[in-house]
Amino acid sequence: MHITGRSDAPPSAGPAPIAAAMIAAADDLFTQTARWGRPVVVDGPALLGERAAFTGMTRNGNVSVGGAARFTRVADGWVVLNLPRPEDVAALPALVQADVAPADWPAISGRLASRSARDVVEAGVILGLAVAAPGAVPQPVAPARELRRGAPRVVDHRPLVVDLTSLWAGPLLTSLLVEAGARVIKVEGEKRPDGARRGPKGFFDLLNHGKECITLDFGHGDDRALLHRLLGPADLVIEGSRPRAMDQLGVDPDELVEDGVSWLSITGHGRTGVAAGRVAFGDDAAVAGGLYLRGDPPSFVADAVADPIAGLVGAALAAELLASDHAAVIEVPLARAAAWAARPPVATTVSSLGDGWVVDVDGESVPVVSPHHRRVPGPAAAAGGHNASLRAEFDEFQPR
Repeated sequence: MHITGRSDAPPSAGPAPIAAAMIAAADDLFTQTARWGRPVVVDGPALLGERAAFTGMTRNGNVSVGGAARFTRVADGWVVLNLPRPEDVAALPALVQADVAPADWPAISGRLASRSARDVVEAGVILGLAVAAPGAVPQPVAPARELRRGAPRVVDHRPLVVDLTSLWAGPLLTSLLVEAGARVIKVEGEKRPDGARRGPKGFFDLLNHGKECITLDFGHGDDRALLHRLLGPADLVIEGSRPRAMDQLGVDPDELVEDGVSWLSITGHGRTGVAAGRVAFGDDAAVAGGLYLRGDPPSFVADAVADPIAGLVGAALAAELLASDHAAVIEVPLARAAAWAARPPVATTVSSLGDGWVVDVDGESVPVVSPHHRRVPGPAAAAGGHNASLRAEFDEFQPR
């Protein structure tokens, strides 16, 4: 609530029912990790505000908590544009098909107002932008999909997990596997390390402490071969890129799963069809899944909320894969996870109390607390901090 709603209005309890989804996912994580390691106990709903707890960011209405995404009116409703990278902002003139300054938001909004949501989304996808129409994803029965079932396998040792993800959802997932006792190797590009390293240090440490870190030059043949040697003995691979990225590295999840290596993919909208080429981040994917406050204009729910939802759900699924008697390829699209967690909004009364707020729940006044985070167990390793030891360990390994 603290980070949901307009900045000039009380916090909103409208999305409160997603807490039930996060509690269920946390319960599932406890059950699945107990099957092979230490059972992990986590406050699921609290994960939704962890990044804001480090940054001090707060609710901002139709602009996301992080400031990169915003609702924009179009001819038949609204779309969300998420522009977290410099190249996204630079692409705005191409999106609106006019020579406008990328910072001239009134001019950009005016150009978009005459076009349909479908037209803007399709143009954004072509340009590689994270753009979505609210509620475009129907509510699924499950937040994930099994794409392929592979060879029989049994993990009778400390699980080895290779983490190819970055930012929030994937690192959260693998951090929870570390807590359960898995060995996690975090792989980063030598020229493009995890972008979250540039964010709040405490948040990055929380999500990446306890992982062994290696950097690879993916443009170099020897390092691509080393990547294959890392993946070969893995029990589980977690990745968060579009399928074409793995294609360029010569990595085929279907082949790995036939050799007994499970694969869990966190994507924006899915690994197949048109969705496979779409870019998405937590704020726009959440809106696509129906997690937003209706209004004129609409408002965002929490901070990039699809990320922690997919991360927690994915962790429970990953733990289940490590206890399974067969390998599989599973996808957890951010937008699908958000749609699964979305529930009808609840009607509540919020009132001020001193410098804060309280919400009436079943006749009881409950204070609205600021976001908080789990204890940071220690610093994460530097990018490439385990290069020497990991290169020595996997130098002679022959992929299955």
